[in-house]
Amino acid sequence: MQKSSIRRSALAVAAVSVAAVVMTGCQPGDTPADGGGTSSKTPTATASSPTSPTSPASPSSPAGSGTNGAAAKACSPDSLKASAYQAADRPVGTGTGAAIVRFTNVGAKSCVLQGHPTVAGAANGSPELNVPLTVTPVGPASPVKLAPGAQAWLKLTFVQVQGEGDGYCKSGSAPVLYPTMVIGLPDAGAHQVALDDGQFAECDGTLTATAVSATKLS
Repeated sequence: MQKSSIRRSALAVAAVSVAAVVMTGCQPGDTPADGGGTSSKTPTATASSPTSPTSPASPSSPAGSGTNGAAAKACSPDSLKASAYQAADRPVGTGTGAAIVRFTNVGAKSCVLQGHPTVAGAANGSPELNVPLTVTPVGPASPVKLAPGAQAWLKLTFVQVQGEGDGYCKSGSAPVLYPTMVIGLPDAGAHQVALDDGQFAECDGTLTATAVSATKLS
């Protein structure tokens, strides 16, 4: 009888010990090892937005880092720096033939350029003495999104001056020299540019122009 009582007492103590372990092992805020419990910690995020597969262009990006899109606002005139140089691919002759106009976003925010330009020769290099030229647009005009420091280009192709010296125009008109030209883009203002290696020489006051492009043109 004494042994039976001892056995029952031992079993009772063991049961109490197990219950205590179970109770102390499941305190509020603890997560079971199998992850089936609910933690009391606040989640850092309830959902994450999809990450874009491509990163926006930055000042350290190579030339032509503009990206297509129109989420940002149109580039303001003061957010752009414009420059020009003679194109490598241009009509045969002794004039300018073709020029590349480059736009750089010098602002602090991304902005959008789009469209074909207006072009005017600046007589004596003075914008107030503009001579509007007739522009024939070439190709489609897609929006180009420029991050700060990114660049975009467009190409102007003139009626080429022929011959030596002052040259001549095939049409019989006289060639015209412009120290600078004023390039306008929709919603982005007008920008005066000079060639880095001479003056703009053209015939007939007409030219073709591409739309602004994120791809560097030649």
